[in-house]
Order: sequence, then structure tokens, then C-alpha cells
Amino acid sequence: MRAGLAAALNHGAGANKHGNSLQMSRILARHCQLPWPGTVTVRLVAQTVPLSEGPAIVGLVDEMVEHVDEQDRVLAVVGRGEAVRRGWLHRIAVTVCRDSRRQVLVHRRSEQVSRFPGHYELMAGGAVAAGESYEEAAVRGMAEELGIDTTVRSVVKFLNRDGLSPHWLGIHEAVVLVDPKPRGDEVAWHGWLPESEMTA
Repeated sequence: MRAGLAAALNHGAGANKHGNSLQMSRILARHCQLPWPGTVTVRLVAQTVPLSEGPAIVGLVDEMVEHVDEQDRVLAVVGRGEAVRRGWLHRIAVTVCRDSRRQVLVHRRSEQVSRFPGHYELMAGGAVAAGESYEEAAVRGMAEELGIDTTVRSVVKFLNRDGLSPHWLGIHEAVVLVDPKPRGDEVAWHGWLPESEMTA
């Protein structure tokens, strides 16, 4: 089970093709005290979803986000779909959750979500909405996806050119002392895992 889960978490993560995935693992290791080497490579590889599948997919409604420049200054408010299609920089906020024993919350995305269905994640979050701060978006993302209402601590922010489209990525961490209550249409499975079970 442990080996299988580690393999599933690492599967297709792009460690050989996407240098930024390895860079992000090092960032998490340095700032969030995740182990390195052997850290689970964060999944930020591109995946397209046919438009014909859209009406049946969770998250189809376009989010309004801020198109920003390479200094993270706001240029305009646009739909996230347009930002992704045009490769415009926008903002993403995610959170690594730990419990009182420093275990990390891992979850598997539902098969019905529009981005990365069925994939395992060790961070929760998504696009920063227009007018939101990174921290506000991180708190909202945990509430929406995992049913967790808590505060977050900003860890690091950097320009990430990997993934569906280039974006500014704000990584946060939170100590969670309650049982997550994830939305079934977004999260198919979740569990608390010690770092030793997330090494390759």
C-alpha cells in the first residue's frame, strides 16, 4: 500500500521533463520541512479537457481572475479560461495542511473535476479571484475543497511557468486540528500521511 501510494503520487509528475516541478519540491522541502530527496513531486503538468465534455464537469463556470505582469502587478480582470488559453499570467494560491503530528493531508481529486481528475495532491487551492489576496484565496480554497476553516501562513511566492499556463504561485501552510469534510464532487479520497510514506 505504501509503495503503491507513493508511486501513484509520483506518477506522471514530470520530474524528468519539468524542472519547475523539482524546483517546487525543493522549495517545499526548504520552507515546509518536507523531506528532500524523495519528496513527492508536485503535479503541475498540463492536461486539456475537450469542450464537449464541459457541461458534465465540475468547475465549468469561468472564474474572474487578475491578469498580472512579471512583477505580479495587476493589468486587467479576465476570465481564468481566457488567461489559460492565452498564456496570460494570473495568480494561484495553494496550501499544505499538517495535523498536530506533522502529518500531511493528501487527497485524490474527483473524476468529475475539470482539471487533473483522479490525481493525488498534497496541496489544496486554486485560482486567486479578482480582488482577493493570496491568503484569502488559500483560506477559501481549503473551505471549498476540504471543508476546513482555518488560518494560513504564507511560505513562498514565485513565478511558475509550468502547468496549464504560466502563473504566480503562492504556497501556504496550515495546522489543521479538525477532521476535513471535503466536497464529494471535488475530492474522492483524503488521508493524513507521515512524510515517510510520501518518499519514493
